[in-house]
Amino acid sequence: MTDRPEKIRCDACPVLCFIAEGRSGACDRYANQQGDLIRLDPLTVIENGGPAVPFIGADWDGDIVQGHRPFVTAIGAGTTYPDYKPAPFIVSAETHGVDMVTVVTEGIFSYCGVKVKIDTDRYIGEERAIVRVDGEPVGHVMTSEYGSKMLSLGGVDHLTGGSKKEGRITCDALLALCNCEPVQMEIEGGAVVTVQAGKAPVIDGEHEKLMRVGCGSAAIGMFAAQWRSHADEVIVVDDHITGVLSEHQAGVLLDIPPSGIRVSGRRSTPGRYFQVAEPGTGWGGTNIEDPLNVIKTINPKVAWPGLRLFMISTTGEQWAYFELDNNLEPQQAEPSEALRLSAERVAENCEPSVCSVLFMGGAGGSLRAGVTENPVQLTRSVRETLTKVTVGGADTYLWPGGGITVMADVTKMPSNAFGYVPTPALVAPIEFTMSRDDYVALGGYVDEIRNVADVLDGKERRVGVKAAE
Repeated sequence: MTDRPEKIRCDACPVLCFIAEGRSGACDRYANQQGDLIRLDPLTVIENGGPAVPFIGADWDGDIVQGHRPFVTAIGAGTTYPDYKPAPFIVSAETHGVDMVTVVTEGIFSYCGVKVKIDTDRYIGEERAIVRVDGEPVGHVMTSEYGSKMLSLGGVDHLTGGSKKEGRITCDALLALCNCEPVQMEIEGGAVVTVQAGKAPVIDGEHEKLMRVGCGSAAIGMFAAQWRSHADEVIVVDDHITGVLSEHQAGVLLDIPPSGIRVSGRRSTPGRYFQVAEPGTGWGGTNIEDPLNVIKTINPKVAWPGLRLFMISTTGEQWAYFELDNNLEPQQAEPSEALRLSAERVAENCEPSVCSVLFMGGAGGSLRAGVTENPVQLTRSVRETLTKVTVGGADTYLWPGGGITVMADVTKMPSNAFGYVPTPALVAPIEFTMSRDDYVALGGYVDEIRNVADVLDGKERRVGVKAAE
């Protein structure tokens, strides 16, 4: 009778899985191969990039992923858990006569999330509304930005502060978003939205096409001169600021006479109206399907029969032309070719609607301890711009203030850059690059430095600099 091989314990994360021969752990990243713990996804190297570049010098443009040397990312590197040991790879290389070191590790991030930018005019939900995936709360709607809706998803409260199901679903959603996969989410009191980094959003089953050219007032300013000879009044319908050409300062300076047409809502400044309708998925992000519904009154002492009225949304996707009859009632009419072209011009000036996903996380004490025995020295080195931080080879935005809190565009990273552990937490790559002298000065693990040639054993995955697709 042959004894069954014993399970081995994986210490790559706090779950500490016991893994049987030929099986993988809960994260599907580590496996038992004949009693040895192996990594299933290989170390990822970006071709035509170099971790070794001088940070001082007129010929350096600030991009550490450059040149002809491979850049060893932290994707597939492994973690420092249980955090008493150095980073898995501390790699040295020389460029332009400067000996540089890149410290490569995968961090286990419970304190992490994503910021999502959705290019759309359409109403998706109120600010602060809860965002749910599979019925579980995973984040909330943030303040809108110009032409875009914003979501904040994830964070430690959702990952670990709620039920096990909430944490698991939050982790799954974050992992999919960071790996550029689609995630369908429902916003309380709002829309069902499918988000995928680099792709157009899908809102209530409709694929968004265009990001608005501007608010109604901005559109008036941009196109007033083109409308001047072809319409007596133009109303640009917008959820936030609806523009009225004849009242707007642009119309006044172009000598466009008052039309007597007053729109609903609260007048802000001449030609600019707030709250002309409720938010929705109709014209200009309002609930308006018939644009004439935004008209409050037509003054018979000012308006005249035959007045030419052009109405358009902020993306140019909806537009209509009317002329006032003898009773001063708007009647749909055939527009001039110039007005048709102007609608196309508005749409032409709208950028394609896409979703942007930024990973956001902080390098905690344990992760920094994999770089140096005195973790605060790494923070100071980053603050002094002696150390460059990247995530999967992608540039990061470093937040001011304490700690090392970064954001990075997930589309700038190679595919499948992120993993997870079922604690639950994301596993994200992070790299720290500096000169060897600076690494020594911050108390780094000098004895663990390996030459880049020794790291590249042919088993690594090689991708191009623009391998995010």
